[in-house]
Order: sequence, then C-alpha cells, then structure tokens
Amino acid sequence: MGDSYRFIWFRNFLQFKRTILVSLFWVILEPLMYLGAIGFGVGSYINNINGQNYVDFFFPGLLCSTAMMVPFFEGTYTNYTKLTYQKLYSHMLLTKMTPQEIVLGEILWSTSKGFFGIIGLSFVALIMGLVQDWKFIFVLWVLLLTSFLFSSVAMLITSLAKNYDSFIYATSGFIIPMTLISGIYFPVSQQPFILQILAYLLPLSHSVELCRTILSGKINLVFYLHLFYLMFTSYAFLNLSIYKISKKILK
Repeated sequence: MGDSYRFIWFRNFLQFKRTILVSLFWVILEPLMYLGAIGFGVGSYINNINGQNYVDFFFPGLLCSTAMMVPFFEGTYTNYTKLTYQKLYSHMLLTKMTPQEIVLGEILWSTSKGFFGIIGLSFVALIMGLVQDWKFIFVLWVLLLTSFLFSSVAMLITSLAKNYDSFIYATSGFIIPMTLISGIYFPVSQQPFILQILAYLLPLSHSVELCRTILSGKINLVFYLHLFYLMFTSYAFLNLSIYKISKKILK
C-alpha cells in the first residue's frame, strides 16, 4: 500500500476547516450536555460508585462514548454518500490511488474527527477540574484506538448498507444498546449475568475498563486482556472494511 491515504485525510481536513465551528459545536456540545445532565444532575443523587464521585466514574465512560459516536456517524452517512451518490471513490480510482488507500484515508480521517471531539471535551473538563492526573495522557491513547476501531466498524457497515435506512438498524440495534450495557452509566457487574457476557463481547466495555483502570493506577493482567481485545478487533475490522469496500468500489 502506498501513502496516498494522506491526501484523502487532507482533503477531508480542508472540508472540515470550512465548517469547523459547526462541526466542533456538534462533537463537543452534545457530550457536554450529557456531562451536565447525567454526570452532575443524576450524579447529585448518588453518593459514590466504587469509592468515587459519580461524575468521576461517569466521565471516562462519556469520553469512550464520544470516541465511538463521532467516528461512527462520520464513517457511515458521510462515506455512504461519497461511495453511492457522489461516486467520489470511483473518480479517485482514475488517479494512482488504490481502493485500500482510499479506505485507510477515510478511516484515519474519521478517527481524527472523533479525537478532535475528545480533545475539546477533555479541555473543557480540565477547566472544570475533572482532569487532574498525568495518567490521563495514556487514557487519550486508548480513546484514539477506540476511535480507530469504530471508524473501521463504520466503514464495514457502510460496505453492507443498501440505503440510508440501513444505518438506523446499526444505530438502534447495535450502537445505542452498547452504550447502555458497557459500563458507562453504572458498573457492568450490576447487570444480569447474560448482559455482563454480552457487554464483554462488545468492544466499548473494554475501552471503558481500560480508561478507568489507567486512572485508578491498578494495572493488572486483565488490563492487558482488554488492550489485546481492542487491538485485535481494530485490526480485524480494518482488514474486513478494506476488503468489503474495495470489492464494492471495483464492482
């Protein structure tokens, strides 16, 4: 694979610059509303969870949710439009770009956009005093990996979509339920056993556990199992999405 994927990334970045205020407004404001309503609002009725304030428990989960949502929506609706209606990828093939470079460029861009939202949210949280530990730097690396994973998942779903309605199934049947059972709002261990198993089959719970473990400083063997799971699924979904989208472009 060549390095033309960087031109795809830069093209998207130039488009992003034109609408930067609106884009940042969306990727930062919505999580902040969740932080205010759930973290501080609902949290005021909860004494503590696992020995910490509810907002401190909730905030790493909110970051993981943002690392999933933004790349997912960028990688589905936007890329489906480019693939199906604008025929942009077919036109790119008239240059020296390969389908693999196009897919990788789009995945890297969706990852970046998700990470921009995380950085913005973290900056606001820093001002609010929610980010006080230097170990938060390692949390950002986990969130970057999470964004990359869900960018790849989004591209795979885009390759399977028949129309825009297809994304409703993925959102309502996969993404939203995953946020509810992956330990963002309460510990996974508080759920029925069958939901605990389901939660750990899905990637978001591993991301949440990694972030909370880093901030607690209690690194153990399970931490590395969570990390391996995220890295393995990222690699698997990347290759699957490259294969499926490439096949669709060349069809």
